[in-house]
Amino acid sequence: MFKEFKAFISKGNALGMAIGIVIGAAFTSIVNSLVNDIIMPPLGLLIGNVDFTNLFISLNGAHYDTLKAAQAAGAPTINYGMFINNVISFLIIAFSVFLIIKLVSKYIPLEPKKPATKECPYCLSAIPEQATKCSQCTSDLSIKEEPEVSV
Repeated sequence: MFKEFKAFISKGNALGMAIGIVIGAAFTSIVNSLVNDIIMPPLGLLIGNVDFTNLFISLNGAHYDTLKAAQAAGAPTINYGMFINNVISFLIIAFSVFLIIKLVSKYIPLEPKKPATKECPYCLSAIPEQATKCSQCTSDLSIKEEPEVSV
């Protein structure tokens, strides 16, 4: 079992996935800081001095000035301001991943293109799709008749 695990870990896919998870975790903290510290304060100012982290609904009917005060009192809350922050973070991360994939796929094709080939009906060798004569058996392929089958 240890040998199989070692073989799995040493494959490029597993190693690449592990590196992607670590980089993704670091990238997430950067995006969260971008949203919470740079994007949301000016957006809140434009809306009218609204701090999105303090947008919540107290489900017990009591009024609390901040989300922290409501949580300290043990009140159940719906934190829609935090949800808005998380949606914006998700959209930024998704767009960034889209741009990275687009950039990488531009320089490194994900799947190699297979040459367009067809099978010669006479000798069954692979020949170019546009060929009118088989390069192996020299049969004329422009004629649409079926090859003779001897029984």
